[in-house]
Amino acid sequence: MASPILREKLAAGAFFVVPGVQDMIAAVIADRVGFDILYGTGYWLTASAYGLPDAGIASYTQMVDRMATLARTSKAAIIADADTGYGGLLNVHHTVRGYAAAGVTAVQLEDQEFPKKCGHTPYKRLIPAEDMAQKLRVACEAREGDENLLIIARSDARQSEGLDGMLRRLEAYAKAGADVLFPEALESEAEMRAVCEAFELPVMANMSNGGVTPVPQADVLADIGFAFAIYPALTSLVAAHAMEKALTDLKHKGLGQPAEIFDFKTFCSLIGFEDVWAFEKKWGAAEK
Repeated sequence: MASPILREKLAAGAFFVVPGVQDMIAAVIADRVGFDILYGTGYWLTASAYGLPDAGIASYTQMVDRMATLARTSKAAIIADADTGYGGLLNVHHTVRGYAAAGVTAVQLEDQEFPKKCGHTPYKRLIPAEDMAQKLRVACEAREGDENLLIIARSDARQSEGLDGMLRRLEAYAKAGADVLFPEALESEAEMRAVCEAFELPVMANMSNGGVTPVPQADVLADIGFAFAIYPALTSLVAAHAMEKALTDLKHKGLGQPAEIFDFKTFCSLIGFEDVWAFEKKWGAAEK
């Protein structure tokens, strides 16, 4: 059974923020900071694990393994990016069941053609709205009674069909049974407010640093009417910036011990070495 925390937070009605994580290092740091829900981002988990763009190249098998590893590593509940469901209706059913078995709390599906593209890049192509609605009906049935496993419906229609087209699609997705609506790549705060005002269902915001959507402060998003916001790129881009600076300083200055660096002993504890040491203390003598 999925964790009830996301459903409970949505029912409480207080806005909250969810960081995206690209790897297990980011996951354990998010645990340390105290986040209780994380976003398993397709773009950045793919980039981190395989060095590939978010263009439908990573397979279901690869991604469900990454989500399972994330759910096992982190104490937090996981909102999992499942792209298009990796194919047709049978694939969607298999994806939801597989992600549920992996331990996630929510499965996000989008209305692009397979293979998909990152929502903040060009050349996206959409499937008909009714085809997506049917995918969502299949996804909801695939939960097999687990009310805590939520289905998130994402629409990428803003750039090709305009805001009105996206609103019509999201209305159809709400009627098909989605628990949360995800309007991707909105282009202004006015558009954000229009979507939130149009639906009684929770609407989530995607605060993708460097994308087409503005990234206002969290209190502004709450005032607009969003239920919560994900920040899929934040940890990845911050980490990439820090790594580039450290490596540049190493190459040009020979600086191998910068002033701003995470404590090694603390990280050993975060990644589980204390359990290893306790095991060695108990059983190590038996191997001698």
